[in-house]
Amino acid sequence: MTRVWHPRQRSPLRQRIGVQIKNTTIIMDYETIQTLHRFLPPFSPYVSTPLLPFIALVLLSSTFALAFYFSTLPKTAPVRELGVALLASVLGGFGVVALFCSVGVYV
Repeated sequence: MTRVWHPRQRSPLRQRIGVQIKNTTIIMDYETIQTLHRFLPPFSPYVSTPLLPFIALVLLSSTFALAFYFSTLPKTAPVRELGVALLASVLGGFGVVALFCSVGVYV
């Protein structure tokens, strides 16, 4: 569906935009949002970007080490197996996210 804007109509950029913050709706104009965007500090991640490849290496290496350890565990201790498997899964998940972020695919 294509929307056609006529010069006599109200500009689509001047429409009011609703922002919901903690169950409170705040209505702002586009110019107000532009001003806020201009003066707010830029985003800075908690983890430094150059550290991400090393974090990915450590997490994924520990995942593979735990997977090897999991395969050599005796099958008589299901609680230990479950703990090792859960830890390896969590470390693998965070390792893959760190790896993706280190190559520029920000997920």
